[in-house]
Order: sequence, then structure tokens, then C-alpha cells
Amino acid sequence: MTTVIRNADWIVAWDEEELSHIYLRGGDVAWRDGAIVQVGRRYEGEADKELSGRGRMVMPGLVNLHTHPSTMPAFKSVREELGNPQLYLSALYDGWNLFTPDPEDKVWAARYAYGEMLLSGVTSYVDMCFPFPGWVDAAAESGLRSFLAPLYQSSSWRTDNGHELLYDWKEDDGRADMDEAIGVLDAAIGHNSGLLHGVVAPMAIDTCSLALIRESLDMARDRDLPFQLHAGEAMMEFLEITRRHGVSQVQLLAREKMLGPDVTLGHGLFLDHHSWLHWSSRADIGLLADYETSVAHCPTPFSRYGITMEHLGKYIEAGINMGIGTDTHPHNMLEEMRTAAIMCRVAAQNMHAVTTADVFTAATVGGARALKREDIGRLETGAKADVVSVAIDDPIMMPVYDPIRSLIYTAADRAVRDVWVHGRQVVGDGEVLTLDMTTIASHLQEAQMRALEKVPQRDRLGRNALQVAPLTFRTRRQH
Repeated sequence: MTTVIRNADWIVAWDEEELSHIYLRGGDVAWRDGAIVQVGRRYEGEADKELSGRGRMVMPGLVNLHTHPSTMPAFKSVREELGNPQLYLSALYDGWNLFTPDPEDKVWAARYAYGEMLLSGVTSYVDMCFPFPGWVDAAAESGLRSFLAPLYQSSSWRTDNGHELLYDWKEDDGRADMDEAIGVLDAAIGHNSGLLHGVVAPMAIDTCSLALIRESLDMARDRDLPFQLHAGEAMMEFLEITRRHGVSQVQLLAREKMLGPDVTLGHGLFLDHHSWLHWSSRADIGLLADYETSVAHCPTPFSRYGITMEHLGKYIEAGINMGIGTDTHPHNMLEEMRTAAIMCRVAAQNMHAVTTADVFTAATVGGARALKREDIGRLETGAKADVVSVAIDDPIMMPVYDPIRSLIYTAADRAVRDVWVHGRQVVGDGEVLTLDMTTIASHLQEAQMRALEKVPQRDRLGRNALQVAPLTFRTRRQH
């Protein structure tokens, strides 16, 4: 089946000579059997379906390089102001785990996140979760191009007093959990939808032994799969790795020959140049560039803590391949891109430190490159038909001088009208077509309530949810 968008006012096309997205004014975008057959000019072939491009910008689907869909939606309105000042403001160690949904409820959180991503123009994403019931089927039903990255680890975090970070190490070094993850990878890669793929993802550089990380990377390379590892995520992590090994996370990975173009670091924020660390070296950014290692940048959760990467523009200028991810709620990729631009400029104290083109590139071909794909994140002949139509005639977009700027800095998901993944329409007129978001939201509400009730049993001090995460205002109940 051939679909054509006729006479689009704007097209964000890929120019292979310039190795850059460019604007085309007017023209068609056509695809057949899941692949793009023409971008620009008039499509003269036969078409089974024609859509008007008047009042529309057609752009490539976004690539979300780092997400945790099975938990993050359940934290909405709970975690935005939750952080431990004794652990450098992070809520990783004694905050998020208090509100984690039950295993059987995680599928509702995941579905909710999938819907949020689709509505913000995401067509491909990396799904980093500890395995849960129904995961593979839920990812397939979403219609997204899903890169499942089942997490596993040698140890888990613990704090008994709120200021000392401890690690509970598993007797088998996480090998049983790795075997379970391999089962999920096999199920995804073999799924008959053709849209599920795999990423090898041991959890974090401080929760995994070097032996487990090395074995995981060897497996990824043997199977020609991308590899992603949380590193540079938190101040406590940097302090722990330098305590154990005497060098930064990046220098440790370089020393162990565990960097490369097939490796992505999740976050890569607390590296040796960060001002909070006052470390003696300044080698990490150069090493990442030299080894062509990618970084998945997720600014939103850190900005809520009062933390930011220092800074996105510096990484790009050094030649590091950058991607963008929605690490936390909301899974709104366009708002994440806006935050990435703004936080970079604030950290650099220079509005020219990063351009809108830099951010859009990171959210498309940057993520695709990290996933070892040259056929997503771009509109060109032969690429996958992952296509987004934006209403530039929506009042929220107007007046339109530069449509990508209007989209990222103002309209965001409110202007996204239609989305296709592999040529199949998954969003129509601003509504998700593959998921019942009303029903999913209702189930997610119930899942959060169940999690809130269990907080006193999970909290080391026995506090309830209201004590851990107080409401914005004092509440007076009316009778």
C-alpha cells in the first residue's frame, strides 16, 4: 500500500551530502510497505491513500534513547520535589523505590508512557525496565518501534541511615537475572510484529561488577546489538567508582576497553569536568569522543533536583554523539528537547552554546546512530516510514516563521496530529489509535493508589506517603 502526503507546507528532510536535516518548502512525502519512496517534489506514482499536507509540517519520527516506562508514570505528582540532600539531592537511593508499582501493575504504567511518547512524535524508543509480566506484548501492541533493554545487576542500592550508600551484592553476581534478560531479548527479537528489537543493558556502572559488564558487552558484540549502561548519573556514583578504582567512570571503562561506537552511557552527566566534583582530571569528554561512545541525555529529572549537565553544547563540540531520552515522567519528547536546550544555555551562560538544530539532530539521527540504525530518525528515500505530521495552522503554532522552533519552544505535543510507524498510522488527529488511553489512565490511577498504601512497609522510617512526599498545600477536608 502506498500513502502520500501531498503538498506539505514544510518538510524536514535529510540531506545526505550535508549530513543534516534541511527544510523543504512544498512537496510530497510518500511511502510504501513501511519504507519511504520519495521526499520532496511531486510523487507521480500510483497512490492508495492521499492526504493533504496543507497547513502541515512533515518530519521524521523522534528517537527516544533512554526511558523507564514501567515505573515512571506511576511517580507523577509524587516525585517532582523528592530528593535527599544528604545524598547530593538524588532520590535514586531512598525515594523512587518507595512508590514503585507492583509487578502486575507495571504494564499499565508502560502503556501510559507509550501513549505519551506517541503523542509527542516518538516512533522509536529504548525501553529500559526490569522484566515484568506482559512487557513484550504491551510494547508490540503500542505500535512503536521498540528497543527492549531488560535491566539486570550484580547488586542493589540501600541506605540504612539516609546518608550512607550501601550495596547488597548477589551471590551469583546477577547471572540469573542476566539469563532472564536474555530471554526477554530473544522474545523481542523473534516477535512477529517485526518492530521489537533488543539492547543489552546491565543496570549501572556502580551496581554491576566489571565482570558482568564485560560479559554483557561481549554478548552484545557477538549478537550485533547496541549496549547501554547507566554511568555519570549521580554524584554518589562518581564518588563510589573513584573510591573503588581511583579513576572516573569513563576512565575506568576506557581502561577496561569497554567503550566504543556500539556503547551508550545513560546520562553521562557527572563526569570529571563537572563543577560539583572538583576532580583533578579533565579527560572524560575527550575519551568519549575518541572512542565514539554515545551519551543519552535526559535533562528533566536532574533539573528537578537543581542539577544539570555541564553542558550539552560542550559534548557536541567535542564530537560526542548525543541522543535525547525521557528518563522520567512525562514521556514528552518535545518538552524534553526544550529542556535540553534551555538547561544547556543556562549551564553555559551562553544562549549560543547549543542550537535548535543540535537538539533536533540529537533527538533523531543521534539516537538512531547510538542504536546502530541509519534508517530511522530521518526522512529520505529508503528510510523507514516513521513519519510525524504537525499542524502548523494550529493557533498554538502561529505565527510560524520557523516551525521546528515553534514546535519545540511553544507548541510541543499539542500540535502533533498524525504519526506513522513503519507506514502504519498510530496517532490520528491527535489521538492514539493503538491504545485506549482513558482506560489505561484509570488503571494507572489505581496502581498508584496501591503503591502509595505500601509506602510505610517500604520506608526505613515507617513514614506514609504524605510524610515522604507532602502535598503542595495543606489540605482541609470539607464535611
